[in-house]
Amino acid sequence: MRKLTGAIFQSLDSVIQAPGGPDEDPTSGFRYGGWVAPHWDEDMGPFEGIIMGEYDLLLGKRTYEIFAAYWPYNQDNPIGEKFQRINKYVLTDSDEPLTWENSRKLSGNTADAVAELKNSGGRDLLIQGSSTLYPPLLSARLIDRLVLITFPIVLGKGKRLFDGSEEAGAMKLVDDFISAKGVVITSYEPAGEVPTGSFVTKDPSKEELERRQKIEAGTW
Repeated sequence: MRKLTGAIFQSLDSVIQAPGGPDEDPTSGFRYGGWVAPHWDEDMGPFEGIIMGEYDLLLGKRTYEIFAAYWPYNQDNPIGEKFQRINKYVLTDSDEPLTWENSRKLSGNTADAVAELKNSGGRDLLIQGSSTLYPPLLSARLIDRLVLITFPIVLGKGKRLFDGSEEAGAMKLVDDFISAKGVVITSYEPAGEVPTGSFVTKDPSKEELERRQKIEAGTW
């Protein structure tokens, strides 16, 4: 079975919109496109190994359009050369043709389509950008590794990694790295259900019992 990795550029407040440049995605009035560049470092640790590894791309339609308008015209970059020759699987119900070489359409339910793709033969899969893919794929436990590349910046408004529709689940840290410019790269793998516990060792106080009654009554 193919493994699926999601590698995400995000701000401290989980905004992932338009990291690459001012014109990448200005929708909803986003004004900070290109916020990754000032913080990029020669040594970006595990991300370099991921992006230069062997994989096929899994993309949402908008990220595909951004990449297709840029990378085929930047073949002098080793990433551009790699993206040109590998398969690009695009989740879309649009009838617009996918004109970039080696592009393949996936349609229908996102989780079902990706589960079928993972069960097929071929290289492992890497998500880049594509914010809409994460909630359904995380909920379906289809992402095998989540790599968060967190930049030391707060952006406020913008598209975020999580939209609140994803199912709860535990993750375990399997790798971490901090660049010279303060970019924190952490890698996580699924770890089952969310564990819970309590630090309380004594019976609840009268005030605590009253507080709980307010919660039950909807007056807290």
